[in-house]
Parts: sequence; structure tokens; C-alpha cells
Amino acid sequence: MTGRPSRRLLGRVIAAAGLVALVAGCGTGCAEQTPRSTSASTAAASVTPTPTVDPLTAFVDARLESMTLRQKVASLLMLHQPGTDGAALRSFVDRYGVGGMILMGDNVPPTPAALAAETAAMVSDPALPPLIAIDEEGGDVTRLPWDDLPGAESLRVQPPEATEQAFSRRAALLAQVGVTVNFGTVADVTADPASFIFDRVLGTDPASASAHVAASVTGERGTVFSTLKHFPGHGETEADSHDSVPTTPVTLDQWRAKDAPSFVSGIKAGAELVMFGHLVYSAVDSAPASLSPAWHRILTEQLGFQGVTITDDMRMLQDTGLAEYQNPAENAVRALAAGNTMLLFVLPADPAAAGMDPDALVDAVVAAVQQGRISPAQIDADARKLLALRHSLAAKQ
Repeated sequence: MTGRPSRRLLGRVIAAAGLVALVAGCGTGCAEQTPRSTSASTAAASVTPTPTVDPLTAFVDARLESMTLRQKVASLLMLHQPGTDGAALRSFVDRYGVGGMILMGDNVPPTPAALAAETAAMVSDPALPPLIAIDEEGGDVTRLPWDDLPGAESLRVQPPEATEQAFSRRAALLAQVGVTVNFGTVADVTADPASFIFDRVLGTDPASASAHVAASVTGERGTVFSTLKHFPGHGETEADSHDSVPTTPVTLDQWRAKDAPSFVSGIKAGAELVMFGHLVYSAVDSAPASLSPAWHRILTEQLGFQGVTITDDMRMLQDTGLAEYQNPAENAVRALAAGNTMLLFVLPADPAAAGMDPDALVDAVVAAVQQGRISPAQIDADARKLLALRHSLAAKQ
């Protein structure tokens, strides 16, 4: 992919070209200089030019019209299946009709060429490829063994230009192997070495984090889609959200001063996705942000983000052991009802062994729509965003 569309492609219908007047209105003096109107000229003056149709909008409209509710819901899932057999992974994508796949370490073969062949084999519909994502932050979180570029711990003590350069080169590595989404920009802020996220943050204060986050997104621009994580900010607690629900009493005003600026800078720089963390800011909502309508409204209405929102791995909620999160289907319904565009589930080789069934997830969401818990209009809007994002990849290949 040599380039990517701007955020205007995500949900906006591009207006038709402006009309060109064939006959302008005249004053009384104009009649003396103009021949008498003929029937042909009168007819020409009354013709209204036919508006042009934006190809992306036309494609998305047609695809959405052809999809069943179940297909729309399935397209909102990003899943994982272990293995490096591209044909087997494509069968998995086609079997469930998912909109994306995340590559983990068990999907990465020894060479870039082998990975490029694997991701290419995963695409059965070139006009609508699945989003292929990876966590390639650099440093502690590096999936590609040939990525020796610096990570956050070294970048945050250098000028932002170093971050931009590192992420530009990293994005090129990803594009070369067919990865289209990087879950790589940690927008969390903390100066606490005891924090779980400390080694991965791009800045230890709002100003430095904002500068480096913007540089990271700028570096990836035009090569891969950028993701800001973990909204609304993992830096306020020391706990690890992989096996707990970190909770902080930080107020909304305190959050605006410390945690919001880096997300704002990343949004302004053009990040296409924001990942929601399983984090509780108890002064704002008792639910984790990933399941919180309040936090989704804050992101869209106060921070102005109109792109794609995606959850952190939903299995992390089950791994907390808390009773209220042990039903993955109910978690999925709550996450979509809260406002997420896409749900991320990192599945093992045998999903059933982990109490998971992608079909059951889709069935539960379909039932929730039929019961009125989620509106059909929301499902359409989410599916539309992802169709546009996916088709824009094909248009740039």
C-alpha cells in the first residue's frame, strides 16, 4: 500500500461536484448583447448536471445493502487464530466472515517474505481485504523478530523527530509484510516506574507524551493505519489489565489535564483507530471504559474522534476471574452497545477450550439487536466505517 485515505473516508459521504452555470442571470443591459433565445438554448439552460457518485461511497452502499444482519455483525469482529498457514487462516476468515485478524507471535514465520506470503494468502476478496493488525510498538512489545528499531523507553528521551523516524521505518516493515493496522502507539502517560505500562509509554508527562504520540502517528501516516491505546489512559494505575480491571479515582477534570492531551494530539495527527482499555475511572463510570457509553461519548463529543474504535482483547475481561465478565457473548453485546466499532478477541487454537465460540458471539449480538439492546442503525454505521476502511486498502494497492 503506497498511501491511505484520510479520516474523511470513515463515515462521510463525499459531496457531488459543484454545478457550473450554463446561463447566468443578466441585468437589463445584457439583453442588447445577447441573441434572442432559441428553443435549443432554453432547453440547454434548464438541464441540471447529473451529480457524480463517489466510488468508495457507492461500493460501501452496495456491499452494505447486500449483507444480512448476521454478516454485518460478523464484520465487526477482529479475531486471532494461531498458525502460519495462510490458506488455513483465510479459511478461518471466510468461515466466520470477520472484518479483521490480529497477528500474534504464533503467526510470525522466520522471514519477512514468508509473512508477506501468509498475509497475501489470507485475502479471498481483493476488493474487501480483512484488516490485518499487529502489536508492533518496539521495545518490550515486538512481534517481528527483524524489527530492531527503538521502542518507547529509548525514544521518549530523544526529540520527537526520532520517534517519527522510528515509526516511519517500522510502518514500512509492516507494509512490506501485508500488515495494515498497527496497535503500536501507546498514548498512556505515567512517570511511575512501578506502573505496568511505564516501560511502554512515549512520555512521562502530558507535554512530552503528546509530542511523541503525534510524531508516532505522523511517522506511520500513508503506510499503515495508526491506533492510539489504551483509552482513556492506563497510566493512572499500577495494575495490569491482562488479569485485573485496574481502577482509579481520578476525576474527569484531572483526566483532562493529564491523560487526555496525548490522545488529543494523536487524533489531530490523524490516527484512524482508538483502542479502549478495560480500565475503570470510578469518578466517571463504574464500568470499564471498554464497556462504558460515557467514555465513548467523551471520546467522540469532547475529543472529536470520529474514526474506528476497537476494544483491547476481550478475553482479558474473562481472565480477571470476576463473575460479571465470565460470559464472552454478554461482554460482546455490552461492548458494542457502549459504542465500540470493532471487538478484538485473541483466540487460542481451540476456541471452545477457552469457552469461546465466534458463532455464538455473532448470534448473541444479532439477538441483542432483535431485542432492542443495540439499534440496527448502529450496526449499519459500524459496518459502514469498516467497509470503507477495508475497501480503501484495496483502492491503494
